Amino acid sequence: MSADPIPLEDVLVTERENWQDGPPHELFKAMRAGCPVHWTDKITEYPDEAGFWSVTLADDIHTVSRDWETYSSERGGITLLTNAVMPLELIQAMFIGMDPPKHDRLKALFQRGFTPKRIAEHEQAIRDITERVLDRLEGRETADLTTDVAQPVVARVIGSFMGIPPEDDEIWANLMNTTLGAGDPDLNPEGTETVMQRDVPEIFERCRKLIAERRENPTDDLTSVLVHAEIDGQKLEEHEIVMGFFLLMAAGNDSTKSTYCSAMRAIMEDDEQRRKLLDDMSLVPSAVEEALRMFPAFAHFRRTATKDTVLNGQPIKEGDKVAMWYVSSNRDESRYEDPDHFDVTRNPEHQAFGAGGRHFCLGTALARLELRILIEETLKRFPDIRIDGTPRFVESPFINQLKTLPVRLQG
Repeated sequence: MSADPIPLEDVLVTERENWQDGPPHELFKAMRAGCPVHWTDKITEYPDEAGFWSVTLADDIHTVSRDWETYSSERGGITLLTNAVMPLELIQAMFIGMDPPKHDRLKALFQRGFTPKRIAEHEQAIRDITERVLDRLEGRETADLTTDVAQPVVARVIGSFMGIPPEDDEIWANLMNTTLGAGDPDLNPEGTETVMQRDVPEIFERCRKLIAERRENPTDDLTSVLVHAEIDGQKLEEHEIVMGFFLLMAAGNDSTKSTYCSAMRAIMEDDEQRRKLLDDMSLVPSAVEEALRMFPAFAHFRRTATKDTVLNGQPIKEGDKVAMWYVSSNRDESRYEDPDHFDVTRNPEHQAFGAGGRHFCLGTALARLELRILIEETLKRFPDIRIDGTPRFVESPFINQLKTLPVRLQG
């Protein structure tokens, strides 16, 4: 007997109960089939925030992503919460929250440091970092892949790019976790307001010290690039430097960690896929792409309509919020056969790094390299690794990640 269809007109997509076990994939499946551009009229937890359109199909997200003149990143910010966690002014100080031409000029400063060739030069250093972290598990029977492996590896990798000393990795990782996972009751038991009252001031204070040091003694790290950057002959303002730093740290910490943990969970839950990888490690890059498809680090990014328009037959008004749900588009049945099945041989195209256009992720080469190394080294060291307990998701319609992944290392 089939389940009753979900009454889509009543659905409030971002309600907390929909996200306690990760993205609501059944709900998105129903939306793709019955209402691919769907209106949610309120965000209950944030009554001052307006409702929004949900875009769930890959083709429609591709359309929105590539038309920055109709769908702005700057006008209302990049998440469904315009001002609720972090003021719009701060979001607009990051190039991800800008429109051309300023976006293009600022992003171009970093593009040179993130070319596939430049990133490939870091392969051995990233492998060394990963091996050192895995060495700490020697002699242990159990671990948590999120906190014991993923977090320290990604924090040190992005920390080395930004010029942060290793002893500060944990501090910065915690600041990124609490800020991006603002609504999660474990990460922020006092509520989201603590992010603005406690965490953002600490980020600014720590950043100001780094900025002062780089002004005095320029180095070749990315923090120095921000401090000494000029756009149209003008140096960036301090809040723009801080938020540029925050963007690179947040993306570097959260994205790779989340996809690695979900990839390892999928591998551990499917002995056939695990065996394919162990028998042929050349499949790991394909497995990385499949993990990015099924488990994109960010569930959505948002745009704001700059004029009245129509998307897939649905009229959208100027000023409306438009959410691009990558956790839906990456399982779009019109693009993928058996989209909920993790297949390490699929090697798919996907929208985990965005769907083209100017905001395509700067760090794609770095993320792919880190994911490949993390999966290779974990499986080499612990081929019989098994889930040992209940993995738990961050409760968030923005970041798509596990906050715990308990494992038994030797099977």
